[in-house]
Amino acid sequence: IANWKSNKTIKETEEWLHSFSDGVKRKGVNVEGKTVIVAPSFTSLEHAHYCLGNLKLSLKFAAQDISPFDEGAHTGEVNGRQIKELADYVIVGHSERRKNFGEDEEMVNQKIEHSLKQELTPIVCVSILEQTQKSKLKSQNYNSKLKSYENKVVIAYEPLFAIGSGKPDTPENANEFAKSIKNELGEIPVLYGGSVKSDNVKSFTSMPHIGGVLVGGASLDPLEFLKIIKNA
Repeated sequence: IANWKSNKTIKETEEWLHSFSDGVKRKGVNVEGKTVIVAPSFTSLEHAHYCLGNLKLSLKFAAQDISPFDEGAHTGEVNGRQIKELADYVIVGHSERRKNFGEDEEMVNQKIEHSLKQELTPIVCVSILEQTQKSKLKSQNYNSKLKSYENKVVIAYEPLFAIGSGKPDTPENANEFAKSIKNELGEIPVLYGGSVKSDNVKSFTSMPHIGGVLVGGASLDPLEFLKIIKNA
């Protein structure tokens, strides 16, 4: 997953997608068996969706956030029904949202609920196991409810010290954390996020309990992100 965070204009989004497309063709990168997701800003999501139709890339899109409310009088919010027109996934509870915007577990749970209501797959970010334990996903009623949806939940483990620091967690520790999450929630996909680059991605994705990566800064360069996909 490429999380662009608050970066790229509409024009820069188009340039990234064209460069990525050229790189796929030139380098012959095989994405069979891999799900590649790009999460642009809301301002670029519609145009990215439009470009994808022309480029015919095997990409999916995620929104970087979702409103905890349904549509209505909620100025500035983007709800699940609006997102569903353009994306299949939503990043929920990223550490930057928790830290900078005061999102607590109740808010994160509301966003998970609204994602699933619109059949969007939430990519739920956690940095400590307690956040998983407090999640609505842990409740028995919720687990049975999840089975009624065709999509599933994805968990992304992102240790706070590794985000944007250039100092990732060890693959072994990340794998143990992923194992602990699966012990709590069952066999759902668990990703690792935090200073992932093309030269270290394989060390994480080769671990038995890690099913992929959530990439921040390194995903802003389409060719570096392509290398990450190739090496994963």
